[in-house]
Amino acid sequence: MFQEFSDAISKGDISVVVTSTLGQVITWVVAIALLGIIFFMTARKNRAANGVRALTYSGVAIAIGTILSLITIYSFPQGGSVTALSMLAITTIGYIYGLRYGVICGFAYGLIQLIIQPYVVHPVQLLLDYPIAFGVLGLSGLFSSMKYGLQVGYLVAIIARLLVHTISGVVFFAEYAGSQNVVWYSLIYNGTYIGTEGVITLVLLATPFALLFKYIKKNALKS
Repeated sequence: MFQEFSDAISKGDISVVVTSTLGQVITWVVAIALLGIIFFMTARKNRAANGVRALTYSGVAIAIGTILSLITIYSFPQGGSVTALSMLAITTIGYIYGLRYGVICGFAYGLIQLIIQPYVVHPVQLLLDYPIAFGVLGLSGLFSSMKYGLQVGYLVAIIARLLVHTISGVVFFAEYAGSQNVVWYSLIYNGTYIGTEGVITLVLLATPFALLFKYIKKNALKS
């Protein structure tokens, strides 16, 4: 295990580093540590019971988001897919607990996505397409107190994710654009799957389905 990890590092093969046994163990440890931060942040402000509740809701959201991410409506050849509302599961934590909690939860979720669906060509691309791209889903927390905070927060969060993936595409996947403008190619490519899932989700959130999340939030914040 250690030799495999060491050899991958010495060769500079980031893809093998990530998919190696030790690489996955390290990634899991970091993801769990991020959830631990959510617990301690909440427990320090309130009491331990609230920390446990925040940790539980965050863990459940990540688990649900991970399962939903594996239910794909359509997958694109260079990465990215339209999933069964997986982004909504993660943005919900920001909607419930606010910006910091949402971003941390998104980072943890991004690391788990790295473990189960790795597509890595460079260390910076890894950071952009996984922890950062999913971490910005926590921006939904900026609008958690608004009347339509869930819908507005979700929209802003997925636009932020689109921008991060677009930057990654421009820098690291420009060859796929061919003779096309690389910025527009990356924006359209990533916007197709993120936008499709986003439209489906926002349509659902315009129905009584959204009331479920208000109920979840009320119970999550119950003293």
